[in-house]
Amino acid sequence: MKKYLSLLLFSILFSVQSQNITEKVNVFLGTSGDHGQMSPGASFPFSMMNIAPETNPHQHTGYEYYARQYLGFTHTRIEGVGCTGSGGNILIKPFLGDNSEEILIRKKQIASPGKYTVTFENGIEAQLYSALNMGRDEFRFPEGENGVYIDLAYALAGRFKKEEHSIENGFLKGWIDTETTCSRGVYRLYFAIEIPKNYDLEKTGEHQYLLKGNATKVSIPIAFSSVNSEYAKKRIQQSSKNLSSVSEQNWNEVLGRVKVSGESDREELFYSLLYRGLQAPYQVSESDGTYRAIDGSLQQSDHKIYNGWAIWDNYREQLPMLSLLFPETYQDISSSIANLYKYGKQEWATQHEPSPTVRTEHAMVVILDALRKGYDIDVKSIKEGLLKEASSLKYDSPDKSLETSYDKWAMAGLLQEMGDRELSKNYLEQAEKYQEYWKKDFADLSKGDVDRMQARGLYQGTIWQYRWFVPFDITGLKALAGGEASFTKQLDQFFSDFNYNHANQPDLQVPGLYNATSQPWKSQELYRKILLDTMVQTYFNDNSKGIDPYVGRIYQNKPKAYVRTMDDDSGTMSSWFVMRSLGLSPANVGSPVYYLTAPIFEKYEIDYGNGKRFMVQVSNYHKDWFYIKSVKLNGKQLGRNWLKHSEIVEGGSLEIELSEGPNKSWGIEDQFITDIENSALTPD
Repeated sequence: MKKYLSLLLFSILFSVQSQNITEKVNVFLGTSGDHGQMSPGASFPFSMMNIAPETNPHQHTGYEYYARQYLGFTHTRIEGVGCTGSGGNILIKPFLGDNSEEILIRKKQIASPGKYTVTFENGIEAQLYSALNMGRDEFRFPEGENGVYIDLAYALAGRFKKEEHSIENGFLKGWIDTETTCSRGVYRLYFAIEIPKNYDLEKTGEHQYLLKGNATKVSIPIAFSSVNSEYAKKRIQQSSKNLSSVSEQNWNEVLGRVKVSGESDREELFYSLLYRGLQAPYQVSESDGTYRAIDGSLQQSDHKIYNGWAIWDNYREQLPMLSLLFPETYQDISSSIANLYKYGKQEWATQHEPSPTVRTEHAMVVILDALRKGYDIDVKSIKEGLLKEASSLKYDSPDKSLETSYDKWAMAGLLQEMGDRELSKNYLEQAEKYQEYWKKDFADLSKGDVDRMQARGLYQGTIWQYRWFVPFDITGLKALAGGEASFTKQLDQFFSDFNYNHANQPDLQVPGLYNATSQPWKSQELYRKILLDTMVQTYFNDNSKGIDPYVGRIYQNKPKAYVRTMDDDSGTMSSWFVMRSLGLSPANVGSPVYYLTAPIFEKYEIDYGNGKRFMVQVSNYHKDWFYIKSVKLNGKQLGRNWLKHSEIVEGGSLEIELSEGPNKSWGIEDQFITDIENSALTPD
């Protein structure tokens, strides 16, 4: 009874503290230079519509925080990706008089989730609002003649391909084809723009128009669809007039899934980064289930279909975060990833994507992870596509040999789920061959190129960074490294020599590897340093170790939020922070297990609805303490340093006691250490 009273009090305290969570979000975090590549645009959870300024100069999302010259506003983007970005469709720019080429100089800007407002020195004010796959550009003008310039052919990095449009019954509507990130595919957006009734529409080019009039306020609704422009038009006709309140309500509901309580600066950083992890993928199906598949065909679904992938990056962090915090949404997201195999999935993108997208490597790892977490996916229906992809995987560089082995391990797990044990065994044997490649390229650390970026054809990493990338078989990796003591010693050297690179993804999981050793307290220490303390970073994505190293915090709540060249990569790096700040980190994507370290908050709650809550209380809390002394799960002592996915999503309570120094006897019992033979299986 006492336990349940304490849980009730815990919940009441949170409800008393509840407020508008969007007020804690800083949408300008990471919006300057190559320090996140993010945008302050008006966005909506999992929506293709993201309305943001195009500035001169700008970074990959079309915006630069410190730039004051505006080219106008565009309506799509993928946050924090490389190859000079993606999206930037349909440029809309207000102007005074007849001067559509007038330079707009920013005077003041404010923004929050779902809304962006800017005033210019010439007196024009722009307010941008976003909802699910639609939005509204509103302009307020000084008295007199004015207008709005519309460019249907505008796109970031010049990736526009072609478009067709028509003008019917007060709507400008059609479709636009644009190259995807890195120009590896093409996406098609169907659009509709409602023409203001008191403005004249004048064509000035093949893809350009002017709206001309003299109203002091102009509202221009715009909507997207993956199906056709009629769906987009209907979305505008059925939309709420008050998009600001609709968006704010939705953002509060989504962000409020997790309620944290601690130092105010930590809360604000947490929600600002959680916000970043909820931009993509995008819902591309209509309310009646109609959508376009990645081969361009028209399809029907009984669940929501998503698109807009950056799986090579975010399968490590953002997708696991979504699977834990938003299971009802993740059911459809994981099913949508599996659905790609039915329509010609490519390693990057197809020529018929229904939204901006990046790449889809390691999708089979994600599908296995979802299955083992209890998500319902019909893998038998995509078996042929999975096997086709698995047979085409390459071993043409040291990093690829390890990544391909991970996929082969996942394929073995998927076949096991399908009941094909003979073929599963075959793929497991293929996965185990990673050891041959590891001995060839990663065993000898005396070679002169082991700390050089992209040596031996590596992608965005070094030999030191990639050698740990065997998450599915840490038992085997330890043996290859010479045993537990040697493995730990090499880990120590890796960090003491500043070889860890948080500017990219290849070694993101390495700070957590101490959890699989006899010294888990070292992961507790490392995570806190990376989250909140001073770090030394000698690597960036331009091969510059030894040149201008960075010493300071990595995660900061300001425009230059990350170390340079550290792209957020569609929510990946922000989700890394979110998960570890809650004291949880994926042990191995494909195994339903999270390692347990100290949260940065005194308490938090994940509300799954229907009375299910996972409540975490930190006793003996001190903001600078991060070592775990003891843990209780649902009132019982917990000696292991990991939790099953089901132990969290089914609800319960976790009490974590901290201490100023490490408790070297906690977390070394009943350890979860992956082994190639059984690391896919749910622990007992």
